Amino acid sequence: MAARRALHFVFKVGNRFQTARFYRDVLGMKVLRHEEFEEGCKAACNGPYDGKWSKTMVGFGPEDDHFVAELTYNYGIGDYKLGNDFMGITLASSQAVSNARKLEWPLTEVAEGVFETEAPGGYKFYLQNRSLPQSDPVLKVTLAVSDLHKSLNYWCDLLGMKIYEKDEEKQRALLGYADNQCKLELQGIKGAVEHAAAFGRIAFSCPQKELPDLEDLMKRENQKILTPLVSLDTPGKATVQVVILADPDGHEICFVGDEAFRELSKVDPEGSKLLDDVRSHSVTQAELEFLNSSDPLASASKWL
Repeated sequence: MAARRALHFVFKVGNRFQTARFYRDVLGMKVLRHEEFEEGCKAACNGPYDGKWSKTMVGFGPEDDHFVAELTYNYGIGDYKLGNDFMGITLASSQAVSNARKLEWPLTEVAEGVFETEAPGGYKFYLQNRSLPQSDPVLKVTLAVSDLHKSLNYWCDLLGMKIYEKDEEKQRALLGYADNQCKLELQGIKGAVEHAAAFGRIAFSCPQKELPDLEDLMKRENQKILTPLVSLDTPGKATVQVVILADPDGHEICFVGDEAFRELSKVDPEGSKLLDDVRSHSVTQAELEFLNSSDPLASASKWL
């Protein structure tokens, strides 16, 4: 499965200005591309919403070799109720820790040199206070599971992931497709996994020719397919094919054809300008209040 790679995690965001401040000014990520859509996605990339929405990709480097965040914004929706499904993203960056302290962004040291913080909306991030690694600073995404053994059968036996670490006592396992990629950590919890309205989605790529086989495998194994193989259009950019799956706990998983996705995901040098142009025409009341706050870092000129 060396041809498969981890791509991004999808977050729904209710306030783009506060969210932008966190990802850019605290974490130190950059805008990679921004896209606007007039109606809901055929694969529900923006959740179960039919109206106008936007997608902003942010990360430490190009999507070809970095795990990034996909920030989806549904116009008119200001917040989303959190579940217990998403447990955090861990990254290595002493600069992010320094930025958070400088900006007085709340930090809690949960282990030696590891700080917990939250993105707007309540999404947890864990910052390791060490230099950026030569590869991707984003180390792992942690998702809650109700039955670790059952989840491992799904992610490893069906999706072909390798087990890097496993701790039966702590009910956790670290999985991945390659040593130099962001890993998926499964953490067992007591009780059911609840996704609520803020549920996200983790995305991977594979050769496009594998998508029909992957879909057929899930059908044979009686696994849930949320969206059968479909083509998704992005205005002015490449069309990609995707299959959307759900694991035993209902975590959404997107597999996209790698060849077209590499074309779609090229860094757009106009990404920040596109956001600025959108900003000037579509500021919500909550965003306006944020922009008019006394914090100089909240000024419009600092938005992404």
